[in-house]
Amino acid sequence: MMLKPRFLIAVLLIVSGLFFSCKQKQDKTATAETKTMRLPVSVHDSSILSLDKSPMDMIYFPDDYPKQKMVTPNMANPVARVIYSRPQKKGRIIFADSSAGENVIQFYGQEWRLGANEATEIEFFKPVTIKGKKIAAGRYILYCIPYPDKWKMIINQNLYSWGLHIDKTKDIAEIDIPVIKTNVQTEYFTMLFQPAAGGCVLIMSWGDVKAVLPIDLN
Repeated sequence: MMLKPRFLIAVLLIVSGLFFSCKQKQDKTATAETKTMRLPVSVHDSSILSLDKSPMDMIYFPDDYPKQKMVTPNMANPVARVIYSRPQKKGRIIFADSSAGENVIQFYGQEWRLGANEATEIEFFKPVTIKGKKIAAGRYILYCIPYPDKWKMIINQNLYSWGLHIDKTKDIAEIDIPVIKTNVQTEYFTMLFQPAAGGCVLIMSWGDVKAVLPIDLN
């Protein structure tokens, strides 16, 4: 039995409508997914705003030890490692005496954790000598008392102390090192090891000030 032309036209219109409707839904879904993938991270994202403004860093001697360890898993331990946080200057006065008033990060003559957050930790994987003082292999905290012309570096055994909760009975060494003025402004407090005659040096710099701690491996 032959179908009437009007009936065929109606069927074709219904099928076409269903096809285009499905196609539009697929296109909208694909567009939505594309937009979602391309959305930039909002600067108001709470997880970003909560990131530490003084990021933690870890340095080794030798400097490229982590890369070497990945290539040669069985290689010997490094000589030393430091774990510390890196505060920013952010337009403030870094070092000044107590009469300077506000906007000063660290007053002269007062203990400083050499960074921010948890106390700075130094680990020696073998015995070392620092300006004639023998330091056994082990983990310590490292802090200092800054002055205009020198830093008094102090090695202490009071590990896992947030901030700088000093137990002076656990000090094992005090070493004075000179302050060096530079022509370079360092925004983030920075520590790094460099090779030197007889061992290495730990360089600490912030603003236009640098101090160098010699570490003898002999």
